[in-house]
Amino acid sequence: MNDDGSEKLINNIEKIGRTVFSGSRGSHDWDHTQRVFQLCKKVGDAEDADMTVLLIAALLHDIGRSDQDHSKGAVCHAEKGAEMAIPIIDPLPLSARQKENIIHSIRTHRFRNNQFPETKEAKVLFDADKLDAIGAVGVARAFLFAGEVGARLHSPEKMIEDTKPYSDDDTGYREYKVKLCKIKDRMLTTTGKGLANERHAYMEKFFKQFLKEYDGKG
Repeated sequence: MNDDGSEKLINNIEKIGRTVFSGSRGSHDWDHTQRVFQLCKKVGDAEDADMTVLLIAALLHDIGRSDQDHSKGAVCHAEKGAEMAIPIIDPLPLSARQKENIIHSIRTHRFRNNQFPETKEAKVLFDADKLDAIGAVGVARAFLFAGEVGARLHSPEKMIEDTKPYSDDDTGYREYKVKLCKIKDRMLTTTGKGLANERHAYMEKFFKQFLKEYDGKG
């Protein structure tokens, strides 16, 4: 497929993907998908990925997210999204291997998942999605999600291991301690690792200041 054909295909998938996100929560809305899309361009180009596969997967990677949110985590949005993507991908003028790669990339992009990204494109999507969860945007999204589930600003009297997701203790700081602070060590590409280190440093500094100010000491 030539560049013009690939661009037209990606634009068509973008139109389909956008319709799925009407009414979605802000922490995982179409804006998040667009940021992941741009990060995939940056990381994928540096890692010599199949950009047609990668960008289509990026546009569809979170289409199952609303099912996970409505089920309060019982449904895995990566698994659901891969299932939803199959009828979208099937008629595309791509090779069977490319189609399989797109579905694999969507299925394996989730942070907590027993399926590992095996292809270059899946690894880039995994990294791009995680990069949007850390740094300044990651901090903002953590507190945005906390607000969406009705969580407090902070629960200093609770031990993190005694708190639960989708509860009033599912705070931005809990998200940082349970998941975000570990992301830089789970990156899969050289380019992603470099970007993650920069974002992690900012995030770490923010939460140190946050705790000081919350206690009235900063």
